[in-house]
Amino acid sequence: QKRTTRVTTPSSKPKQIYEHLHHLPFYHPPHPPHPHQHHRTMRKRLAQFRKLGRTPDHKWAMLRNMVTSLIKHERIVTTLPKAKELRFLADKIIGYAKKDSIHGRQLALRVVREKPVVTKLFEVLGPRYEDRSGGYTRVLKLSRPRRGDNADMAVIEYVDRPGEIRAARVPEKRKE
Repeated sequence: QKRTTRVTTPSSKPKQIYEHLHHLPFYHPPHPPHPHQHHRTMRKRLAQFRKLGRTPDHKWAMLRNMVTSLIKHERIVTTLPKAKELRFLADKIIGYAKKDSIHGRQLALRVVREKPVVTKLFEVLGPRYEDRSGGYTRVLKLSRPRRGDNADMAVIEYVDRPGEIRAARVPEKRKE
């Protein structure tokens, strides 16, 4: 039998696409996909709050300002994504006001920026929503987008207030 030696030339070597990355500490060569796997990545961390194009600190500061204005004026005009994001915080703050405890006041003061607004929250809004279990805010999309950047605009307001655009449904507890 004749024995042949295989000569490796640069063209016969398996091509390493990522070989220039091998020295990096975070690089791991890609594994070949399992035959039964789809070639999609996992959809991780998608069910989360809106980022609103800001850093978390900036977003939190903006939401605190907005909830303070919402309590003060009971109705504000903003973009639709901001209004939808503000709903959670505005409803949570009303929950603190309904309990009317010292701890609730402390929690509200961490979020709301002005003391007179916290007083209004606990003396006016808390008693107003005593018999309503959730759904304290309403988001109404406005028909015209913002002129400068065509952003969808919305009105966010507290329900059951005097002079509201649309009357709220009567809560279950009040029906009885």
